[in-house]
Amino acid sequence: MKKYLFLFFITTSLQASGQDVYEPVEEPVYGTFKAEDNEQARDIHRMYTLKPAVDIPIIATGTLWSAYAFTKIYSKDKIPDEKVAGLRTEDINAFDRWAAGNSSPSMDANSNYLFYGSIPLPGLLFIDKDIRKDAWPVTALYWESFAITGMLYTGSAYFIDRYRPETYDTRQPVAHRTSGNNKNAFLAGHVAVVANATFFMAKIYSDYHPHSNWKWAFWGGATLATGTMIYMRHAAGKHFPTDLIAGTALGTLSGILVPHFHKTRHPAERKWSLGPSFNNRGRGMGVSFSYALR
Repeated sequence: MKKYLFLFFITTSLQASGQDVYEPVEEPVYGTFKAEDNEQARDIHRMYTLKPAVDIPIIATGTLWSAYAFTKIYSKDKIPDEKVAGLRTEDINAFDRWAAGNSSPSMDANSNYLFYGSIPLPGLLFIDKDIRKDAWPVTALYWESFAITGMLYTGSAYFIDRYRPETYDTRQPVAHRTSGNNKNAFLAGHVAVVANATFFMAKIYSDYHPHSNWKWAFWGGATLATGTMIYMRHAAGKHFPTDLIAGTALGTLSGILVPHFHKTRHPAERKWSLGPSFNNRGRGMGVSFSYALR
């Protein structure tokens, strides 16, 4: 409910006699002049509004960079044997140190099923007829969130060499420990992708069905899937706790905030308005300013 913190209204009244006569004035009708009203009127029935001039460059940049960086981060030079032989857990910060030496090839392999399975998962949203009507904008938003996640993940791995916890596992063959791929600990890409996909689904469904109890199943499923991936990548010796935290934050925020910032704001949802006011008989005029406290 709008609470008008400030309202300034001036009324003038003229009569044929030329004398000023003050009469009771009817309740003013407030008009609003906002530059975006015409655009909002066109998009009033759309859940999300995209701006091609902004969104297309973001999608293109994120996609092209990710495609390029993926070829680089998985072809890094091997770690020198003497470097691996001289690794000491004491050199790792206290928060991450306990994860050093973790290694599980089977857990690594199993995590890939969840990783690849989560990517097309948001397509299930189109089973819902309301969401299916906005298939193109929803698809574009998912692509954009995925491009942002991919760009930041590959960018971090491209510019930052951090040894994976399994590099410290002396039970592993030296050839495995010296692999260039073991420089890609930061940040947790598998976790970021799963969080991006599942929390994107939860956000989209909740926007279309804010009063549905099913939305809690989506949020719970996203939390469970992401948590499972966190555990699997930790047990596999692929990432330290700080890597996992960073990957979780990236994927979750991208999956939620990209749809949030594109959500169509209807006039009733605006927090402030400024415009002229006038009474029904056209005998008064003024200016009104309102600010909504929510």
